[in-house]
Amino acid sequence: MNTILKEKISHKSAWVGKDLKNQTDWIYYLSEEMLHELSQNLQLIEQQDLEIDQLNNTHLTINNPQVLSEFKKYADELENGYGFFLLKGLDVSKFSERQLAIIYYLIGMYMGQPVTQNPKGDLLGKVENVGDLNNKSTRVYETNAYLPYHTDLSDVVGLLSIRKAKSGGLSSLVSAATVYNRILENYPEYLGYYYHPTYCDHLGDSEPTLTPIFSFYDNKLSCRYLRAYIELGHERKGIPLSRVQVDALDIFDQYIQDPDLRLDMMLEPGDMQFCNNYCVMHSRSSFIDDEDISKRRKLLRLWLKMPNARSLAKDFPGRNGIQKVNLS
Repeated sequence: MNTILKEKISHKSAWVGKDLKNQTDWIYYLSEEMLHELSQNLQLIEQQDLEIDQLNNTHLTINNPQVLSEFKKYADELENGYGFFLLKGLDVSKFSERQLAIIYYLIGMYMGQPVTQNPKGDLLGKVENVGDLNNKSTRVYETNAYLPYHTDLSDVVGLLSIRKAKSGGLSSLVSAATVYNRILENYPEYLGYYYHPTYCDHLGDSEPTLTPIFSFYDNKLSCRYLRAYIELGHERKGIPLSRVQVDALDIFDQYIQDPDLRLDMMLEPGDMQFCNNYCVMHSRSSFIDDEDISKRRKLLRLWLKMPNARSLAKDFPGRNGIQKVNLS
C-alpha cells in the first residue's frame, strides 16, 4: 500500500527558505518581447472597451512562439519545479491601474483559467485594508492583520503588487514537502492524522466538508491547510478536535513558522508572485498603512485552474473557485 508516503521527498519542491534566500533561480523577469506582446494585446482590449470579466481565450492575441514558451515555462515551474516563482519587470509608472490589472489578468489567462474567488463571482480580487476586524465575517486579507499560512481554493494563486504598505506586509512562503519531511523525520507517529479527512469550513460551502491535510497520489504529495478553518469546521459540526489532533496541528504549525524553512519577500510595486496551492503555503505579516487612502497597500489576486495541474485522489477533491451565489 502506498497511501501514506514514508520516504523523504528529495524533489525540487522540497526547498528550504534559508537556502533560497541566497539563490535567484526562483526569480523570473518579463522579457522585452513579452512586454511588447502584452502591450499589444492590452491595446486591442482597450480598443474594444472590454471589462476584465468579459475576457476569454478569443481575446488572447499572442502567437509568438518564444513568448508562448515563456508562459509554458512558468506553468511548468509551478507544477514540476519549486511550486512558485516571482515575476518582475512590470513598470507600474508606465500604466494605469486598470491597464496593470488587464496585463496581469492576461498573464494569468496565458497560463491557466481564472476562477471565482468569492460568492459574488469576482475573478480578480483586491487585497486591501478595507475590512472591519471586529466583524467575524471579514476575511483577513481585507485587513492589515497577520495572515496565517494557508492554501487557497484553486490550483494556483497569484498576487500583483500595486502599492506597498507604509511598513510591514512581508509575503512569506513555505514548502509543504519540506514540512512533510520534518514531520516524517521527527514525528512519524502523527503522519496518519494528516491523511485522515477532517472537517473544514471552506468559504462558499453551506456546511463544513471533509478533506485531509496531506494526500499522496500519482507520486505527488498535495497539501490543503488553514488551521482556523479546520477549527471552525469542527466547531460548527459539534465535533471537538481530539488531543492528538490538536498535537498534530501544533506540530504542523511549528514547522510552517520555522524561520529557517520559510522564504520571506517584499513584493515591490509591479512584482507578481505565483504559487501552486498544493505544494506551497503562503502568509503575510501585519502592516501599517498610510493615512492617505490613495497610498495604501494594494494587491490584485488571481486564482487559476491550470491545464497541467496534477491528478488528485478522490478523497482530496480539487477546489477551483468558490461557487457564485445568485442574489437576484
